[in-house]
Amino acid sequence: MTFDREAADRIFRESARLAMLKMLAEETDETLPSDVIEVRLVPFGIRRPRAWVHGELKYLEELGAVIATAAGTVMGATLTELGRRHLRREIAIEGVKRPLKPEI
Repeated sequence: MTFDREAADRIFRESARLAMLKMLAEETDETLPSDVIEVRLVPFGIRRPRAWVHGELKYLEELGAVIATAAGTVMGATLTELGRRHLRREIAIEGVKRPLKPEI
């Protein structure tokens, strides 16, 4: 069996995007700066530079899951209704890992 680097990278990014959406949903105002997101990804085993985080936030914005706002070297991200609907499993956003079904 050969290692498929592209597939591994895709799965990694989809998981990171889901983690970012969950982080935003946990906040009262559903907003976080990229420097905080960068640090809060570490417990998930995701150690990437801020530029990588910015790229993922921009991608999530293109998908309609967040609103990203640049402010100097930091980018703010706010969860959108589309992002909330993905987290509630009402819709599936291509490129973002599906959340697990809630325990019944």
